[in-house]
Amino acid sequence: MTTPERQLPHNDIPDGTQWPGSDTLVLLNRQLHPEADPSKLSRFRDDYWDLNPAIFEHHKRSSSLNFILIPAELRQATKYYIWQLLNHPEPRAVASRPGRLSVATVTILFPASLQFVLKWLAEQGVTEFREITQPLLDDYLEALKDEEVSIDRCYRRLTEIRRLWAYRDILPASMRLPDAPPWAGEDTRDLLGRTRGDRENRTRRIGEATMQMLLCWAIRFVEDFSEDILAAHAEHLDLHSRMPEARRRARLTGQGGHRSGELKQKVVAYLEDLRRRDEPLPGRRREDGALEIHWQHLAAVLNCNAQIRYTVPGRMVIESGLPVGEQAYLDAPITGLLDGRPWRSTRIGRDEASRLARLLSTACFVIVSYLSGARVGEVLNLRRGCTKRDPATGLWLMEGLYFKGAEDEDGNKIPEGQIRPDPWVVIDLVAGAISVLERLHPHPVLFVNRIEPYLNRSRGSKRHGEARSDRVMASDLASFTTWVNAYCAQSGRSDGIPDDARGALAPSRFRRTLAWFIRRRPRGLIAASVQYGHAHTQMLQGYAGSYESGFPDEYAFEDWLFRLEGLTEDEQALARGEYVSGPAADAYRYRIAAASREFGGRVLKKERQARDLLGNPLLQIHHGKGMTCVFDPATAACQLRGSLGDPMVTPDTDDCRPKCPNLARTDRDIVQVERQAKELAEIVDDALAPPIRHAREQHELTRLQTIIRTHREGVDPR
Repeated sequence: MTTPERQLPHNDIPDGTQWPGSDTLVLLNRQLHPEADPSKLSRFRDDYWDLNPAIFEHHKRSSSLNFILIPAELRQATKYYIWQLLNHPEPRAVASRPGRLSVATVTILFPASLQFVLKWLAEQGVTEFREITQPLLDDYLEALKDEEVSIDRCYRRLTEIRRLWAYRDILPASMRLPDAPPWAGEDTRDLLGRTRGDRENRTRRIGEATMQMLLCWAIRFVEDFSEDILAAHAEHLDLHSRMPEARRRARLTGQGGHRSGELKQKVVAYLEDLRRRDEPLPGRRREDGALEIHWQHLAAVLNCNAQIRYTVPGRMVIESGLPVGEQAYLDAPITGLLDGRPWRSTRIGRDEASRLARLLSTACFVIVSYLSGARVGEVLNLRRGCTKRDPATGLWLMEGLYFKGAEDEDGNKIPEGQIRPDPWVVIDLVAGAISVLERLHPHPVLFVNRIEPYLNRSRGSKRHGEARSDRVMASDLASFTTWVNAYCAQSGRSDGIPDDARGALAPSRFRRTLAWFIRRRPRGLIAASVQYGHAHTQMLQGYAGSYESGFPDEYAFEDWLFRLEGLTEDEQALARGEYVSGPAADAYRYRIAAASREFGGRVLKKERQARDLLGNPLLQIHHGKGMTCVFDPATAACQLRGSLGDPMVTPDTDDCRPKCPNLARTDRDIVQVERQAKELAEIVDDALAPPIRHAREQHELTRLQTIIRTHREGVDPR
C-alpha cells in the first residue's frame, strides 16, 4: 500500500539535504546485510518499510515501520522526516551521545514514542509540523502528565519532540517547528518533576529459590542428560535424512532398492529385536486418538519406502502380534543418571528428540548467559569456536561480538558489531555448555533459532539473523521451566523450579541476578557445582571485569545495597548494646554512626553512582566468619581483591590474618568463634588424633579461647 505523495517546492529544500522521490530506496545511505535482496528493498512510496536489510545482529527481531499507524494528515511529512533520520549523514544533537541514530533505534522510537506524539497533535487539528506552537507544546506537556504512563515513556515522548525540532534545519519550511527550542530548552526532569531511572523501573533480579533451581536443572541437562539427548538427536537427524532418499529410490525401483527377499529378512530381524527387548511397534496417535503404526519411522529404520504398509513385509509387521506403542523410540540408550538412577525409564522417542534438543540448548543459554555476565545480545550472537583455553594462565576465554558501544570515529554505530578486544574469562562450566552446543547442531551461530538443519526459514520471514531473539529465548525459558516441573511431578520429585514472584523469566534479568548471587554467596543446592567466589574471581578478569561491559556497575549496585543492609543491622545491634572488641573497634563504631548520617535515605539513580560511592571509607565494613573487617587498604594484612585505586577493591575475608589492625569482633562474631572453638575442642579431646594435628589444633583452640575471654571481659586484645 502506498500513500499519494504530496510534492514540495524544490526551492524549499535546504542546501545539503537530499530529498527522496517516490522510487528512492528507504535505506539509500545505510550499509546493507550481505543476504539482502536488492529487488525487495523498500521504496519511499511504500507505507510499510522493511528495515531488516540494515540489521546485522543475529538475535534482533524483525524490524519495520508501518506508516498506516500515523494519522493520514501527518503521514507524508513523517515519512520525509524518518527518511532523513535514516539517511542524512549529519546527526543533530538531541542527547549526549554523538553519531546518527542506528536503524534499530529508529525502529524503537517510531512505535514506542513518535506515533503517540503525532496522534495527539493530529487530534488537536495539526496538519503540518510548522503548526506546532509553543502553547501547543505546553498543552501537550500537561496532557502527558495526566496520562498513566511510566516516567521512562514520558521522557521518550518529550525527546521525540526535541528531536523533531533538532532536525528542523534540514527540513523544508513547512515541516519546521518554531525557531525557539521546545519549552525554552528546560530540562526534561524539571518539566516532569521526576527523574528517569528510579528504582521501580530497574531490571528485577530473579528470586533466589527460582534462580538456584533454574541453574541446577540447567547444569543437570548439560552434565547428566546431554550425552543421551545428543545421541538421540543425531539419530533423529539421520533417520530424517533417509526419508527423501528412500522415497526417491522407491520411485525408481519400486521397493526401496532392496534385492528380492532382503526387505523381508530386515523385517524379521527387526521384529525379533523388538520381542527380545520386550518393546512395542513404533506408534503414534491419530487426531481421533487412535494408535497407529508409525510407518514413516519404520520406513526410515528399514531404509525403505513408507508404502511398505501395503506390501508383504508390511503385512508381516501388522500380523506380528506386537502391540503398537505410544512412541517411535530411538535406539540411543539412556546412560545419564540422576541421583544414581537413570533419568528416564524409556528411551527417547523420535517426536521428543527435537524438543529435548531445544531444552538442552536453553539450558546451555542459562549457564553461558548467567555465569559469564555478558549482555543478552552478545551471548545470542556467539559463534562456533568462541572458546579457547589460555595456555599461559589455564583460564577459559570466550570471544564474541559486541554491539553496544561499537562505533566508528564519527560516533556512528558499526551495524555488524566488533570483536571484543578483551575476551570474557569464564569458568569450566560455561566452556562445557558451549562444547555441548557445538555438538548439538552444525550452524555457525550457537543459539540458532532452528536447530534442525532441515528446517527452513519461515515463509514470509524478513529477518536475516539466525539466532533466537530475546523474546523467543524468554519463551524457551518458560518452556524449560514447564518441562522440568512436569518431569518432577511425574517422578515424584520436590525440586522443581518455583515461580518467581517478580515476574516472568527473561534473559535480561540474568546479569543483575548474578551480581546479587556473587555478592551474597548463598548456600544453596548448587553450591557444590558453582562456587560464586570462584566465578567472581574469573569473571572480573578480562571483558566482564572491564567497565565497558557494564557488569561491574551491576555488581556495584548489589554491593551497595548489601552494605547498606549490613550497616542498618550493625546500627541496630549497637543500639541494643552490642559490644565490639578488637584493634578496629573504635573505627567500627565511628563508621556505623557516620554512615547512618551520610547515607540514610539516599537514592541512587544510576548503577555507576554506586560504584563511585563504594570507595567511601564509611562503607568499608565487611563481615567475615567470626570477624569483622573495618577495611583500610593501606594497612590490610590480607590479599586484596582489586587494586588500591579502584573503589571496588575489597579485602579477602577468606584470607583474614589474626594480627591485622583492621580487625573488630562483635557479639555476633563471638558466637561464631565459640562455635569454632567447640568443634576444635572435640578434635583436641580425641586421644587417637596424630600428635602433629593435636598440637596444631590445640594452638588454634587456645587462640580462639583468648579471643572469647578478652571479648567477654571487655578488654581489647591488642
